[in-house]
Amino acid sequence: MNMLATLNQGIVPQAETAANVLAAQAKAQVEARYMMAMHRPRNWDAVRQDLLKECRRPSFADNTSTYYKKPVGGGSSVTGLGIRFVEVAIRCMTNILTETTMIFEDDHKEIHRVSVTDLESNTTYPQDIKINKTVERKSSAGREVVSERLNSSGQKIFVVIATEDEMLNKRNAAISKAIRNAGLRIIPGDLQDEAESLILQTRQSGIKEDPEKYRKQIVDSFNNIGVKAQNLVDYIGCPLDQCSPAQIDELRAVFGAIKNGETTWQTVMAEKNEQELSEGKKAPSNDINAVNLAIQQQG
Repeated sequence: MNMLATLNQGIVPQAETAANVLAAQAKAQVEARYMMAMHRPRNWDAVRQDLLKECRRPSFADNTSTYYKKPVGGGSSVTGLGIRFVEVAIRCMTNILTETTMIFEDDHKEIHRVSVTDLESNTTYPQDIKINKTVERKSSAGREVVSERLNSSGQKIFVVIATEDEMLNKRNAAISKAIRNAGLRIIPGDLQDEAESLILQTRQSGIKEDPEKYRKQIVDSFNNIGVKAQNLVDYIGCPLDQCSPAQIDELRAVFGAIKNGETTWQTVMAEKNEQELSEGKKAPSNDINAVNLAIQQQG
């Protein structure tokens, strides 16, 4: 007993010492970051020049994670700057700190705290994100099923336990979205507007120079996520080789929204069908089987 007590007494001080060392390191890192920000403040003219230079690069402007478009029904859509833009803007602005910490985990979910801090103004925007450890699949073969549901087309959808790769994808997508949202609150609005205008100009000028190249690229990109060329024809309303530069850019922006987890192809088509019905361009169908078949082909 005496020996066990002596061992336990030795473990506790070691644990406390390790915790104190980690706390001291964290404090030193924070102080060093703020000290560097004080000694090397950003130059807003240089920030603007560097950021607009990036926006003129076709490879940056064309990236589907730089700018996206998400249909929201009624003929309207939400457009916005994506995570790639925010990452570049943060680098150009300097003295911006992004942090991600897991604050809770159990068998069903993870909770991460994502924060973006402007070290010069000491302004922080934190956000807690919950990530469930499940995914929805049309097939349950070889999977551990948690629950079932019917989607809008009457198909059975299985909620299954996510694999490590699926969790990694969900985690990265959720964290990127949180960093983008918080980062956009740090980046000045006038700088965002100027950058967005230049990004769109760069994208459209590239398409006008070589529309065939960009048409093939976007068709291949959609095919990689299971959306076929005929589905794109149904969405755009004309053969793909007759698409205008604006239509090609719209398809690319929609793909960006899907890739970044903002929407799904099924949602995009549902919004488009709703719009056409409201405008009288399409008659409602009472054939539920035809509707189900159309949705299956789109998915």
